Amino acid sequence: MRKMAWLAAAAAAVALGCTSPGPSDKAERLSKLPPIPSPPDNPTTDDKVALGAKLWVDPRLSGSGQMACTACHVREKGWTDGQVLSRRDNGDMNTRHTPTMYNVGYSQSFYWDGRAPTLEAQVLAAWRAQISADPAKATERIANVPAYVAEFQKVFGTAPTQDAIVKALAAYLRTKVSGLSPWDRHEMGQPNAVSADARAGFDLFMGKARCAMCHTPPVYSDFNFHNIGLEAGKAKPDLGRQVVSKRPEDTSAFKTPTLRSVAISGPYFHDGSLATLEEAVRYMASGGNADPNKSPLLVDTRLTDAEVRQLVAFLRSLTSDEPYTAPRVP
Repeated sequence: MRKMAWLAAAAAAVALGCTSPGPSDKAERLSKLPPIPSPPDNPTTDDKVALGAKLWVDPRLSGSGQMACTACHVREKGWTDGQVLSRRDNGDMNTRHTPTMYNVGYSQSFYWDGRAPTLEAQVLAAWRAQISADPAKATERIANVPAYVAEFQKVFGTAPTQDAIVKALAAYLRTKVSGLSPWDRHEMGQPNAVSADARAGFDLFMGKARCAMCHTPPVYSDFNFHNIGLEAGKAKPDLGRQVVSKRPEDTSAFKTPTLRSVAISGPYFHDGSLATLEEAVRYMASGGNADPNKSPLLVDTRLTDAEVRQLVAFLRSLTSDEPYTAPRVP
C-alpha cells in the first residue's frame, strides 16, 4: 500500500502537468517521500526558496508591519501555532485551527475546506486575510529594500512584484517536508529506530484501527474531505467543504490532515477542540459523534487502552527532526 501511494502521488503530478524540484533541493534529499511537484509557471529553485524563506519571516509583509507569516506557523510546533484559534494581524479571531504547513505541496486544494485551488492562491489569500495586508503596499515596502531588489532581480528578472512575492513564498512552502522520521528510518532498516509499541501501533493503524483508509502512507493523508462528527449538535455548525462544493453530502466535511509530525502540532482537528494526541486518537477510534453526514469510514473500532497507547507511539514516531534556522531578513 505504501508503494501504491507513492506511485499515486507521482501519477497525480504527471496528470497535473507539474514538474518536480531539481536534485539540489535539500529538503527532498533528506526525505523518504516522493518529490513534491511544482507548477510549470513556478518551478522550484534554490534561489527562489531562499528568497521565500526570508519573506516568510519578514513582518514588513503584514498590514501592521509587525506580523510575519511564521507567527502562525512555527517549526517547533509542526508549522502550526499551538493555539486553538489564532488571531489575525488586525485583531480578528480565526474560526478554524491553524493547519500545518508540513507536506502542503502534495495537496491539490488548500485550507480546511479546499477553497483555494493552488498553493499560490492560498498564499495570496492568507497574505490578505491572516496578516491583514494590502499586497500593493506591502510590495512597495519590500521594493524599498535594496537587498531585496537585487535578489528579486536575480530570481525573477524583475523588481519585487506581488506575483513574485507569492511565488517565492509558495516555492518555500513546498520545501516543508516532514519525511525523515524515526518510522522512516525503521522502514529503511535502521535497527532500534522505533519501539515495539510503535511497531504494534503501525499494525493497528493499517488494520484494526482503520486509520490508513484516510491517512494513507507515505504522506499519511488522502487530501480528501470527510465529516468526522465534530460539528454535530452545534448551534451554528461549520459547514466546511459544502460551502465550496455546494453538495449536501459535503456538509461539515474537512480535509484530512497529514499525520507526519502530528505529535508536535496539537491541538487537533479543524476546530482545535482536542488538546492531546491521545484524545484525538480516542475520538477517532470511537467513531466520532453522531452526524447524518458523517463519513461511513469512521466507525467504533473498540481499541483497548493498550492499543490506543501503541497507536499513539506509532504516531509519535512520525515526527521528523530536520534542522531549521530562521534566515536573516535584509
